Amino acid sequence: MSNVLCPALIVENLCKSYGSLAVTDQVNLSIFPGEFHAIIGPNGAGKTTLLAQLFGEIVSDGGRILFHDRDITGDPSYRRVHRGMGRTYQITSIYPEFSVEDNVAIAVQATMGHSFRFMRAARRDPELRDPARAYLEKVGLSSRAERPAGTLAHGEQRQLELAMALASKPQLLLLDEPMAGLGGQESQEMVSLLRTLKGTVAILMVEHDMSAVFALADRITVLVYGKIIATGTPEDIQTNAAVRGAYLGARADAPA
Repeated sequence: MSNVLCPALIVENLCKSYGSLAVTDQVNLSIFPGEFHAIIGPNGAGKTTLLAQLFGEIVSDGGRILFHDRDITGDPSYRRVHRGMGRTYQITSIYPEFSVEDNVAIAVQATMGHSFRFMRAARRDPELRDPARAYLEKVGLSSRAERPAGTLAHGEQRQLELAMALASKPQLLLLDEPMAGLGGQESQEMVSLLRTLKGTVAILMVEHDMSAVFALADRITVLVYGKIIATGTPEDIQTNAAVRGAYLGARADAPA
């Protein structure tokens, strides 16, 4: 990652507490354009809370978030989407009764600021259908376009959610455990798909699957009890004694 690049995202001293429990504690983070950055840590480390703060779903108690040099700390989620953020979730969020193509067309429509025209326009408008088909092709779901989304296998639903997130044309894509619930073959296919996105969009991924993390990440940040204990290349993280003691050393799937 070139040092001459300016970060796309800068997080400064971000905090969130619930009562006396500090869920994120003075988090400092930078993500560069085109970088694939992973956040790892044990359950309860604050990873999903951090993503929700970055996306404007949770109001932070302190600190600030800069996105392309603009302070977005107080912006709601929809404004962050319009500024260039996309998001996926641990639990897949799709419209199961609509076709696969309809789901992506709705996402394209929402990005254009016409979400309440909803399905009538989404089903008829080539301005929506053409890009929807292109995103489905990008994630490998072209052959499933006419099927009800709810009939897709779990891994395919993950691919569909990714296509919907890409429909917002994000400059930064936040991925919350994209491997969750996937079998071995499905995980390999998702890794291959995410690898095709590397360098085209900045990606910040929270993930427990260490094989996927080390296969994809340019840099890794380790979060433990709301605090960052290390950030570095995969090689740096694998050899970091504090990281191995706090997290990786207890994981059988972590590379030696």
